[in-house]
Amino acid sequence: MSNFTVSARKYRPGTFETVIGQNHVTQTLKNAIKKGHIGHSFLFCGPRGVGKTTCARILAKALNCENLTPDGEPCGVCNACTSFQNHQSFNIYELDAASNNSVDDIRSLNEQVRFAPQNGRYKIYIIDEVHMLSTAAFNAFLKTLEEPPSYAIFILATTEKHKILPTILSRCQVFDFHRIGVKETIDHLKDICRQEGLEADEEGLYVIARKADGALRDALSIFDKVASFSSEKISYHDVIENLNVLDYEYYFRCIDNALDRDLTSLLLLFDEILVKGFDAHNFLNGLSDHLRNLLLSLDPSTIKLMELSEGTQNLYQKQASNTSMSYLVSGLNILNQFDVQFKSSKNQRLHVELALMKLCFLRDVLNIADLEEVGEKKKPEPRPELKKPSEAEAHIPYGQTHVSAPSKNPNPAKPAAPNPVSSPHSVSVANDSEFSFDLKKIKENVLGNRKVEVIAKTDEENFEPVDHEVFEKAWPAWLEHIHSKNLIALHTPIKNLVPKFITGKVVLSVGSLVVKNMILEEKLNMMNFLVGKFGLKPFVLEILVEQLPELESQKYGTDSEKLKHLIGKNEAFKEMVERFDLKIDY
Repeated sequence: MSNFTVSARKYRPGTFETVIGQNHVTQTLKNAIKKGHIGHSFLFCGPRGVGKTTCARILAKALNCENLTPDGEPCGVCNACTSFQNHQSFNIYELDAASNNSVDDIRSLNEQVRFAPQNGRYKIYIIDEVHMLSTAAFNAFLKTLEEPPSYAIFILATTEKHKILPTILSRCQVFDFHRIGVKETIDHLKDICRQEGLEADEEGLYVIARKADGALRDALSIFDKVASFSSEKISYHDVIENLNVLDYEYYFRCIDNALDRDLTSLLLLFDEILVKGFDAHNFLNGLSDHLRNLLLSLDPSTIKLMELSEGTQNLYQKQASNTSMSYLVSGLNILNQFDVQFKSSKNQRLHVELALMKLCFLRDVLNIADLEEVGEKKKPEPRPELKKPSEAEAHIPYGQTHVSAPSKNPNPAKPAAPNPVSSPHSVSVANDSEFSFDLKKIKENVLGNRKVEVIAKTDEENFEPVDHEVFEKAWPAWLEHIHSKNLIALHTPIKNLVPKFITGKVVLSVGSLVVKNMILEEKLNMMNFLVGKFGLKPFVLEILVEQLPELESQKYGTDSEKLKHLIGKNEAFKEMVERFDLKIDY
């Protein structure tokens, strides 16, 4: 059986030109080699599997190459290049800092640096995973790294730049490596397929590239695994089956069911996904990615951010045309909240199902919100200009009925009442004072599930006459209601009032403005109670303040005259004065 070499080693780049996706680094290094501007220390940092160690080896080979190309590339045929490729070079050392991270290891390295190279121009030290060095080892390495011999060059590589001491960073030329793009990974895999004589579906290669998450070495490892499973042709279904990846078709079906408000099909589909062995948390994250792709599909300029094949992009655009920006953003927010709370949930399946339920009825919530927003944006009708109150009227509080002083004119002209201003969520009741009540509060106070429909009125004529019989039955219930609420101050003065019905209106006659003000304060609750419990339609309530009769005591000027009048009128008081022989001083 022949020896098998994994693709990550077999197709490892040997020149800067063949490095994938790091042109900003390779071009800088080639220019530095051509100009002879070589630093004594380099730091390559970036995600795993993007070419840090590969570029370090190419740089080391190029620095000692005897026949550099005009572009600054190693020739690959000289003694220095061939010895390095055969792992026989004595001038290039590779050190794994993960297993050699002590102070003694760095001291041994410092001792080796003192000796000049036997062949070639430079002694090059490649230290991989340099962030694993201890603090003491870093400190022991500082002086050598800052002022090494002219023939010594250090190339450090790390995936965690933030763990390296700032004193080390300041002594190195830092190169940041990028993640490999999906398109670049797919192109590289296609090239390998041609060399290996394999057929591959582009959709399957897209799944491999996305699964690798920007690491080309991971993509090549996945490719080897799938190629062994598929033998001659790498198909999309073979890839998702071998990698245990959930087919994006499930996500399309999930969103279709949610948009159709088909909760039953949505929950059954989720159950099918769980039966196939997929993790609920991964499904939640995958659904978030799906909504993100739909959001990107709404704008042609952001479609390229999806990094998907053209056929899949068309599917996303088709489904995105049935959604809206507000739905997708709200859905992403819901899924993000459930993702954060997933690990703390005791019933994780129910947790995901609740998220699906919210997505299923999200459109209804958004429609209600849109209607409320439209209602709030409606501008109210301009208020009529009110005349400036006279001095006699200035003392009357706002919102109270004006009580005119007695007039010699028996039939004074009644001023026209201004039209109350209507709003989208209120109903105005016409009477001597402007009055409005909130529809939402009415619904909250209605007993039972009976729906109360109230039509906005703008003037007194639009109100239907009150039902006398129903109101006479409802009025005692209202009195009993306010008594049960301990509103004694209101119940006492009105418990003996008899409502009157004049031209379809309810008229209450009270003896003072204080009582009238208390009724006005409870007017909203009374309206809600009578409308909701007894089915009365909104009615006009008019409150009149009766003019108090002049006291007979006012006929007498002095206090003595008033007291004599009182004693003569009140027999009980007169009897008390005589029995106890009381003397009253004035």
